Amino acid sequence: MQVGLKWPWPRRIPLAWRQLARQRVRLLVALAGISFAGLLMFMQMGFRDGLFDSIVTLHEAIAADVVLISPQSTALTSMRPFPQRRLYQALSLPDVQSVSPLYIGLVNWKNPETRQPRSILTLGISPDENAFDLKGLSENLNEIRIPDVVLFDQTSRAEFGPVAQQFRAGQPVVTEVGERRIRVGGLFTMGATFGADGNIITSDLNFLQIFPQRRRDEIDVGLIRAEPGTNIPQLVQELQRSLPPDVRVLSKPEFVEFERNYWATSTAIGFIFTFGTVIGFIVGGVIVYQILYSDVSDHLAEYATLKAMGYSDCYLLWVVFQEALILAALGYIPGVILSTGLYAITRSATMIPIGMTFDRASIVFILTLVMCLGSGLIAVRRLEAADPADIF
Repeated sequence: MQVGLKWPWPRRIPLAWRQLARQRVRLLVALAGISFAGLLMFMQMGFRDGLFDSIVTLHEAIAADVVLISPQSTALTSMRPFPQRRLYQALSLPDVQSVSPLYIGLVNWKNPETRQPRSILTLGISPDENAFDLKGLSENLNEIRIPDVVLFDQTSRAEFGPVAQQFRAGQPVVTEVGERRIRVGGLFTMGATFGADGNIITSDLNFLQIFPQRRRDEIDVGLIRAEPGTNIPQLVQELQRSLPPDVRVLSKPEFVEFERNYWATSTAIGFIFTFGTVIGFIVGGVIVYQILYSDVSDHLAEYATLKAMGYSDCYLLWVVFQEALILAALGYIPGVILSTGLYAITRSATMIPIGMTFDRASIVFILTLVMCLGSGLIAVRRLEAADPADIF
């Protein structure tokens, strides 16, 4: 082990590195363990964020400033209807430009080729209003005026059949939705979500034909567009004061947070993925602690010699912390590379919008540093046994 001048910055890093590199197998095992811990944290956080992002895809695409929902509604897949006349009451306010109803339901879609049924999210909108900012929707609104015609989400999962391919090839796509025979009249792009693997959009009249048990005067979501320059929080307050308590008034960001908060707090999703992240952190910490503790134990005599030469405990502690920093940096790099690749594979297989982000990469890097430094802090307690009197 090389010994240099006391506290020389350029020589402290080589000392820590040479101690780690002295046993390369142990170093590789440590880096593999840290990379695995980082990979586990990346995947758990990525799955959680990807699911949450997919859950609010529809909410973020809504072309409205304010929404009305039933107070009994808990999430998009469990909306409760409320009277449509509340929309017309909202239209009486001077800051409201237009209103539009939105019907939501899950129904079985039969694969046009295999005839296998699969649940699909069905959205009923007024053809006179472009309810969503979605690619391909505005140019196909006239199509859904035709009875029994729907628009198909071309990013739906493959289990719904080669609908988009057949439509682009000019082939008619006819299948059954619920108990209704329908035709695909166009394509749009939204993406599969955690609550639905596929989506179709049709007119409010066609929706009521697909769901004959539903009433036209009971809607799931009311979409309100405000006049340009309107103070949206103030408009929300005015609507809350003027409308009866059988509706809940939310701004668009509040509607997005309403859905995200439900899945994060009222289901096991948030807990499961957060717990997985904690497990990855603990596993990595244990691995780093074992490596650093073993390294300190193997070099206990050398540390005692350094103490006898006049090196302070702070110097020895700093060497161990530098080893922890080196392990954190070198172990993090493979983890982020592997995670980026796995994100791409997962996104292709599940259509969930998952990918590496700067925020997530920064959080995992900080967690890796804390994990390694925390393990180093525990491991340096072994230095107390480095007594020069035991050697000299």
